Amino acid sequence: MPRVRLSSIFTNPTSSTEPSPRAPLAALAAATERVRAGTLSREDAHHLFDELLRQAAPVPERAMNGFLAALARAPPSSACRCGPALAVALFRRMSRGAGRRVAPPTLHTYGILMDCCRRVGRLDLALAFFSRLLRTGMCVNVFAFSSLLRGLCDAKRTEEAMDVLLHRMPKLGCLPDVVSYSILLKSFCDDRKSQRALELLRMMAKEGGSCSPNVVAYNTVIDGFFKEGEVAKACDLFHVMMQEGIPPNVVTYSSIIDALCKARAMAKAEVILRQMVDKGVPPNTATYTCLIHGYSTLGQWRDAVRVFKEMTNRGVLPNAATWNTLMDSLCKHGRSKVARDIFDSMAMKGQKPDIVSYSIMLHGYAAEGCFADMTDLFNSMVRDGILPNHHVFNILINAYANRGLMDEAILMFEEMRQQGVNPNVVNYVTVMDALCKMGRLDDAMDKFNQMVDKGLSPNRAVYQCLVLGFCSHGDFVKAKELISEVINKALCPNNDFFYSVINNLCKEGRVTEAQDMFDFIVCIGQRPDVIMYSSLMDGYCLVGKMEEALRVLDAIVSAGLEPDVVSYCILVNGYCKIGRIDDGLSLFRAMSLKGVKPTTIMYNIILDGLFQAGRTVAANDKFHEMIESGIPLDIGTYNTLLSGFCKNNCSDEAIMLFNKLRAMNVKINIITLNIMISAMFKARRIEEAKDLFATISANGLVPSVETYHQMMTNLINEGLLEEADNIFSSMENAGCDPNSQLLNHVVRVLLDNGEIVRAGTYLSKIDEKNLSLEASTTSLLISLFSRKGTCQKHINFLPAKYQFLAVAGCS
Repeated sequence: MPRVRLSSIFTNPTSSTEPSPRAPLAALAAATERVRAGTLSREDAHHLFDELLRQAAPVPERAMNGFLAALARAPPSSACRCGPALAVALFRRMSRGAGRRVAPPTLHTYGILMDCCRRVGRLDLALAFFSRLLRTGMCVNVFAFSSLLRGLCDAKRTEEAMDVLLHRMPKLGCLPDVVSYSILLKSFCDDRKSQRALELLRMMAKEGGSCSPNVVAYNTVIDGFFKEGEVAKACDLFHVMMQEGIPPNVVTYSSIIDALCKARAMAKAEVILRQMVDKGVPPNTATYTCLIHGYSTLGQWRDAVRVFKEMTNRGVLPNAATWNTLMDSLCKHGRSKVARDIFDSMAMKGQKPDIVSYSIMLHGYAAEGCFADMTDLFNSMVRDGILPNHHVFNILINAYANRGLMDEAILMFEEMRQQGVNPNVVNYVTVMDALCKMGRLDDAMDKFNQMVDKGLSPNRAVYQCLVLGFCSHGDFVKAKELISEVINKALCPNNDFFYSVINNLCKEGRVTEAQDMFDFIVCIGQRPDVIMYSSLMDGYCLVGKMEEALRVLDAIVSAGLEPDVVSYCILVNGYCKIGRIDDGLSLFRAMSLKGVKPTTIMYNIILDGLFQAGRTVAANDKFHEMIESGIPLDIGTYNTLLSGFCKNNCSDEAIMLFNKLRAMNVKINIITLNIMISAMFKARRIEEAKDLFATISANGLVPSVETYHQMMTNLINEGLLEEADNIFSSMENAGCDPNSQLLNHVVRVLLDNGEIVRAGTYLSKIDEKNLSLEASTTSLLISLFSRKGTCQKHINFLPAKYQFLAVAGCS
């Protein structure tokens, strides 16, 4: 597309335009309504203009402009794909040879036409119309310039737009207003140049008058800074805005709340919410949706529900995004029943569930194994006239396949075609991957051939699942054949494909097969990179074959490659895991001599290895060496030190370091607090452990399952049974699901402490959550009731499901 120079437009205009006739008002009014309804086709529009140009009645100027403006804003429809392009085409017809029957275009007409050109990405045509406008001799107004400025900004020619704003507009007697400036403000912010926008905003304030920045201008720049992560600058501008006497509106507050939610500062976001309410600015749907999304992202679904209820109680109507965000959070935390209540209430509140809503609920049911509910919802979706798409079917197929219900998965796969949805590559990959994992390789290849027959081209994901399937089940001949096919089809331009194969085999502990595949890849002319070598090395380390891992390190050098710090980290970590810390230290020194600079992760591995070996003094020395070398310390480093001190009965050192971290305002995480809660209990500082637990939310953190685990088991051992029960209740209220490990451990601790009745309560929790009784818990139950003196009446306090274990112990 030719680039039009602005200098050719801004020349001295001449005035000569011929009068033109007008078209009947009724015909244009009817056509305008059809445009808005999306029923006016291109052919109908041209036929209308044929009729208008044949009639003697004049064309009303406002009616014509209204019709063209409607076309400019019309969204694509089945009747007309592009209204703006049609508007330009009709104007050209109207201006060709219509004589006195067509009225001359007005300034407003040119503004509409330029806007049409901008909307279809034809800046060259917009500039041509602007040039034509200047030649008419009409006095150009801000509206026409605004269309030009928007066109330049859309084409990423913001600096040229700036020149038009500051120099060309005043030269033509048109003073910019706040709207003109705001167009450039938005463009700068969209281009992540918020600092330039701020400079322009200051220029507006200096100009004053009609250029004085309004709340919209400030909102634009504040939001731009937030999107660039410049929170301090955004907040500073917010305060400047207040000082200038411009009251923030709901958009301003919502922008701040959204930024705080994305920064996970939910407490601060709630404070801003209260402030805006106190200032008389009512929150809207966008405001509440930001908060709901923020809490959902953090996994705090109960807070998300609380905000949702506050929203509806205030009479603010949720939109589809609000409903879907809340349901998604509930489903991800195993609360599909609560999510279903929300789903069912959508229609009652006037919001019809869309396909995204159904997808969220289906995925939630699938994750929880609620197949009956999943099937019922799918059937109701079809009955409600919402056609399932590929994603919906993939959820269902994947759900059945993950549970090993391949017959049902295949039936759902076939159901797609009956619903008029042809399976795509993703659907085929889902089925083939499941078949491969089950060892049904022939069936997987049948699906592969079927996919090819249907005209779908296999991608890397298809070959990857097949190769891994054949490798995992020992058919390396077929796996190698498929790899050769991948190479011939040029589907592996880099080593990512081969890395995934090697890495998966190594993670499964099948390092011999990984080595065989690695050798084959080299044999066919592929050149492995350091990442692939390192993956193989990691496989040997995982199975404890350190000599083989060292051989791979030598192979890296022989291949003309340089081992990186990741390669050395893998080896050092391998030595530390099997207790050969001295070998790890030797390799660490050799790495440094070769010019490979240690990283924070490397030092963390060494520190952990020294603590595991009980060498706390050496670990402390290595920590100081790390500081002196200028290696950055992260929270992982401090957690390694705290955990290491605690494991080596140096609780006082751990507590001293922790207090130092708090004095330094180091940002701790929940792992840090878990370690210190355990340390406080171990040091018999029970109240301090409780205080730490109570400060978790004040630190902007959320307790994990491990946090509750530490608190409950230690409180039980201290005889504080009611407090332990209260901790469990707070866990459930916070939406944190207890796992099998926690519940089984709590049961065993209670049984060890003779609290059989309470143990029965937690055994019931194991049943409610469909979790399994661990072997050690089963053994303890049998052993407990086999002891002489154990009160047999306690058997009745156990859930009926487990009473037979106690009876077995008594027999």
